[in-house]
This record gives sequence, C-alpha cells and structure tokens, in this order.
Amino acid sequence: MQKNVLNTDLTGKVAVVTGAGGVLCSAFSRTLARAGAKVALLDLNEQAAAAVASQITAEGGKAKAYACNVLDKAACDRTAEAVARDFGPCDILVNGAGGNNPRATTDKEYFEPGDLDADVKSFFDLDADGVSFVFNLNFLGTLLPTQAFAKQMIGRAGCNILNVSSMNAFTPLTKIPAYSGAKAAVSNLTQWLAVHFSKVEIRVNALAPGFFSTQQNAKLLFHEDGTPTPRTGKILAATPMGRFGEAKELEGGLLFLLNNEAAGFITGVVLPIDGGFSAYAGV
Repeated sequence: MQKNVLNTDLTGKVAVVTGAGGVLCSAFSRTLARAGAKVALLDLNEQAAAAVASQITAEGGKAKAYACNVLDKAACDRTAEAVARDFGPCDILVNGAGGNNPRATTDKEYFEPGDLDADVKSFFDLDADGVSFVFNLNFLGTLLPTQAFAKQMIGRAGCNILNVSSMNAFTPLTKIPAYSGAKAAVSNLTQWLAVHFSKVEIRVNALAPGFFSTQQNAKLLFHEDGTPTPRTGKILAATPMGRFGEAKELEGGLLFLLNNEAAGFITGVVLPIDGGFSAYAGV
C-alpha cells in the first residue's frame, strides 16, 4: 500500500471508524489502513462501508465492514464485541458519524418581517423531531460508540479517540442551528473526555473540518444542475484559500493527532482544517 504523508506507523493497531461509508470517513479509513492499521468500518449503510473495505483489501490492507446504528447502544456494544473477535481490542476510535437534516434547516439566513405568514421555513417552523435527530446523530452518535469501544482501551497504553467536530462549533453558520449546536457539543465532549480519560492513558482530540463538499451538504452548496448556490459564493469569499477542502487534506491532521510520538502530550484539542476560514474577519 502507499505510504502516508507523515509516515505514521499504525501497524498492528485496530482502528474503528464510524460513518465509514461517507466521503470524509471513507478517506480516513483508507488512510488508517495505509498506515498499517486493521480497520473496522462502521456505517448504518453496510453496503457503502463494504465498498470501502473492498478497496482497502484490494490495496493489500486489512478491513471489514459492519452494519451499526450509532444511536443504538446495544448495537454499538454488539459491534464492539464483533470487532474484538475479528481483529482484537480497539486502539483507535474515529467518531465520524454525523450530519444535518433539512427538517432542522431554515430556508433563509435572516428572519424578516412577514416571514411568519410567508411560504418559507423560518426558525419558528423548525421540526422538533428533526432537530432532535440532528443533535442525537452528532452528539449521541459520538458518545455511544465511545462508551462501547473505550472500554477496550482501558489499561492499554497508546489508545486514541478522535472525534469529528466542525467549524460550526466555533462560530455557528446561518440556516443550520441544530447542526451547529450539535458540533459545539461534540467539541465540548472532546475536552470533557480528554480530562475524564487522562488517568488511563487515552488521548481524546478532534478535527474541525472547514468546508468540504460532501453528499450531506450538497443541497446547500449546489443547485440541481450542479451550479454553485449563493451560499457557496459566500463560503469561498470567506475562505482565504478560495476553495473547498479535499478529503486528502485531512490526512495530515488525522495522522498527526493519532501519532503517539509526535502528539503524545496533546489531548483535548480541536484542530481546525479550514483554509484560513477561522482566521479571516472578512476585511
């Protein structure tokens, strides 16, 4: 297999990735395999995860897909047991499952007089079940797999948990209040877990991707004909590097935070990878 950008050696490690059928987490899975890890790919859509696992094994890596609902504690526990039987106890957990939902998204960025009676979905029309789904998917979808797999890390030096937060966690974006709030909760949980597990040698950090084009945000970024939405124009104007990130550009941050030699004293960090978005004031 190809070498990774930092030559991080994860040979013999067991890595678990949730949401592994998605764009970013499938890239994470391939990166971990290229670093030598045995990768368990968890996704509600087992077929999507299996396709990625097949790519990894075709390259000479070790991987297996597992159907897992990260909102079901019993399912997470069963999957953790299955992974341990197949590969051994978990050394690395990447909590990548998450996303947004149209039911928790407003149509407009700003509320204006008349919106209550207009044919638009305003803040007052947000669906409570949709908001709960988004919050649970991101927050509980991080907490429950951590409960299941962190048990296997206790008493074993060099284990890591890596969560996936977002630039939304630093400053909320318009239209997506539930997703922004949920990712802020993920960042806070990352810090809490880092402290909680500090005495048992489990490091806990997070990546905070800026703007990457994925299936989950496609409707916000592009029209059906593929042309960019006005929101895309605003995003790129606020990103000093002037473009969307590519999945491969998360590889360095991923491998650095999981490298126990390079980052052994780093825990509780949320690392922005955003093309300068968080540094730009707009003027």
